[in-house]
Amino acid sequence: MGTLLLLGVWALASATGTLSPRTLAPPWTVPGTFWHLWTREGLAQHVAASLRLALASLAIGVAAGLVLALLSGLSRVGDALIDGPVQVNRSIPWYVLVPVAISALGIGDTMKTTMIALGVYLPVYLNTHAALRRIDARYVELAESLGLSRWTFVRAVVLPGALPGFFLGLRLATTSSWLALVIIEQINATRGLGYLMNQAQSYGQDDVVIVLVVLYTLLGLISDFLLRALERRALSWQRSLGS
Repeated sequence: MGTLLLLGVWALASATGTLSPRTLAPPWTVPGTFWHLWTREGLAQHVAASLRLALASLAIGVAAGLVLALLSGLSRVGDALIDGPVQVNRSIPWYVLVPVAISALGIGDTMKTTMIALGVYLPVYLNTHAALRRIDARYVELAESLGLSRWTFVRAVVLPGALPGFFLGLRLATTSSWLALVIIEQINATRGLGYLMNQAQSYGQDDVVIVLVVLYTLLGLISDFLLRALERRALSWQRSLGS
């Protein structure tokens, strides 16, 4: 409802001249601009390039965050070695490290993938680690009394108990990957939505910028919808007030 109201105000302000097209393009220019980008400017190829970069970085970042969380959450030694450096990393905005990454890795796809993955792994690690630490100690006592092996206890109790935290981290990580993509793709890029955004800003093409913002929004909403569906399926055993 709020989105429709905002769209209506935008259209009314543009139609009455209150909002100059030099300040912000009218909303009715969006479909035509999208069609032009799709048919004349190869928008599909740019979307595909952004998706490849985002998905590769997301896979690496999620895997790294999950592994580090398990090592830290299931072992005192791992917690002592891993959690401190990660908490330090947490206090540093990832984009501050872009110049360092450029110096170390150059300006190619390796640097871009690394930087996006760096922004992705933190929410996965923090939420999964917190979920592991919240496992009730009484379950440990119950497992010992039943004579369960450590691996059986981890597989049957700890990992299912940490799944809600992992999925929360995964959803936040996916959002982070799209946000990071906007910034990273503007660095020495020749393709991708971020490249188009940078070009549009340079030439004052507000209608193109709006189309790209809408595309980023749709990609974020679609990915979150898919993750919510996966989360409901994976946590079908869990009963809560929202179920």
